[in-house]
Amino acid sequence: MTLQASTSSPAPDAPDPVARGPIETVSVDIKGAPYEIHVGPDLLASAGERIAPLLKTPRVIVVTDETIAPLHLAKLQASLAAGGIEQDAIVLPPGEQTKSFGQLTDLVNALLDRKVERSTTLIALGGGVIGDLVGFAAAITLRGLPFVQIPTTLLAQVDSSVGGKTGINTAHGKNLVGAFHQPVLVLADTKTLDTLPDRELKAGYAEVVKYGLLGDRAFFDWLEEFGEAVLAGDEKARTTAIVKSCEAKAGVVSRDEKEAGERALLNLGHTFAHAYEAECAYSGLLLHGEAVAIGMVNAFDLSRALDLCAEADVAAARGHLHRVGLPVTPPPINGKAMDPERLMHHMAGDKKVSGGKIGFILARGIGEAFQSRDVPPEAVRDVLTKAVAAKVI
Repeated sequence: MTLQASTSSPAPDAPDPVARGPIETVSVDIKGAPYEIHVGPDLLASAGERIAPLLKTPRVIVVTDETIAPLHLAKLQASLAAGGIEQDAIVLPPGEQTKSFGQLTDLVNALLDRKVERSTTLIALGGGVIGDLVGFAAAITLRGLPFVQIPTTLLAQVDSSVGGKTGINTAHGKNLVGAFHQPVLVLADTKTLDTLPDRELKAGYAEVVKYGLLGDRAFFDWLEEFGEAVLAGDEKARTTAIVKSCEAKAGVVSRDEKEAGERALLNLGHTFAHAYEAECAYSGLLLHGEAVAIGMVNAFDLSRALDLCAEADVAAARGHLHRVGLPVTPPPINGKAMDPERLMHHMAGDKKVSGGKIGFILARGIGEAFQSRDVPPEAVRDVLTKAVAAKVI
């Protein structure tokens, strides 16, 4: 059976929709390493058929975590078996703490214990933590193994599974050790989102909003109308949002794979977000997407303070994120507001620092982001001071 995206006409009730059928395909045209992103429902059931033609040998190692395994591993394994693919599975602990040197070492040793060869393909089944860790293990084991991303969270489907950024966290900060290593295929099964807790779904939605805020006002306007349908589980709206996000990221990554320029725009809000996450010790107090939501508000606040954008744009960005249930102010820790000076210290250790200057993504308006290293520290400090003092909403 040939697997293709449907070409049926879009429904008339969505303005300028992207999704055209049950399964959509987005191409990532990276020189020397092109691949496809398949988006749609029940892709786990056809995973074996989709993956088999890409394998150098019919053997894979599936890596997942203890939360995802009971939900989706059996269905994936059945599909792989139906495709005649030999398989093994490794199940890791869940949570951001799994993105560590210790877990990386354990995973690489587990792969070597299974006598993987350079033709053995790894499959990352899970959210961004699993995708980042497995991708990094694939990059360094035997100097490079092919791997497939099967993201099961909204955040991973629209962001971390696309573009080949892999890595782990250290005591010095988030994602400071890693490699660019592109997958050979991404399968974004929208049905896996039905098993997500509401909080995690909303956290992933922050990355969807990011694409509208940084470069596509029309998409932001579409989200203003249909964002709540995306979160409520409307299949068409959900597929549209994921495809549009993947197309945006694929276009940027294809032009700037290793973040020499344009790709930095995808970090809108992330300089602030990573500082908040570090201050929370990468705990459940603040999910990555929640930190990004707050960080994007901060980025627009900073842009307004520098007279770059109108207050109406700041209010629109903040209002949309708040309306869908995302935080727009940083939470206190043990009842105390975060310390702006500690947050500034975290920012100084960010991997995007160059020449001692912190890189920020600013905006001239919604859909008009740009990168700058000429941001006065006192302006950043003022934004942080007001953010941590604001009433938590």
